[in-house]
Amino acid sequence: MTNQDNLTKAWFFASRVHKEQKYPGEKLPYLTHLGNVMMEVMAVSLGLKNPELAITCAILHDTIEDTSVTYEELVQSFSKEVANGVLALTKDETLATKKEQMLDSLERIKQQPQEIWVVKMADRVANLGKPPEYWKAEKVKAYRDEARIILEHLGEADEAMAERLEGKIENYEKYLL
Repeated sequence: MTNQDNLTKAWFFASRVHKEQKYPGEKLPYLTHLGNVMMEVMAVSLGLKNPELAITCAILHDTIEDTSVTYEELVQSFSKEVANGVLALTKDETLATKKEQMLDSLERIKQQPQEIWVVKMADRVANLGKPPEYWKAEKVKAYRDEARIILEHLGEADEAMAERLEGKIENYEKYLL
């Protein structure tokens, strides 16, 4: 069961903190991405123990990484459980390489409830559309390979989301030509 007031609070919070951001390579507001991730999570939410946690974290998943919002602010505005989920979904940019950042984040995600695992998979599903024109072939391949790593590490959390991610990875192959 979800509390619509809590989800609305998260949506307005994200709307305020991401208000100036645009979807990469588009003129769309960044909320487009957040809504897409949220919808992917909602599609599997009936199979989750705590759908409100998953949906809230889907809405807020980029707040620490892409805005000035802090972990403490999320604890105060939402809960420690939500803040912990968002923090686990946040890359540690002090690590030297994108691969190290990804693997570190996956390890932190695996210490969270499986709802957070689902958010990470949903985020990658949402990002596996047509890559930006300016991406070189090696970046497209690396992004696909990262998606496979995410599926390998987190796929057991939710069968439906794992199948969705696997399908998106297979479809993404057409961009490697």
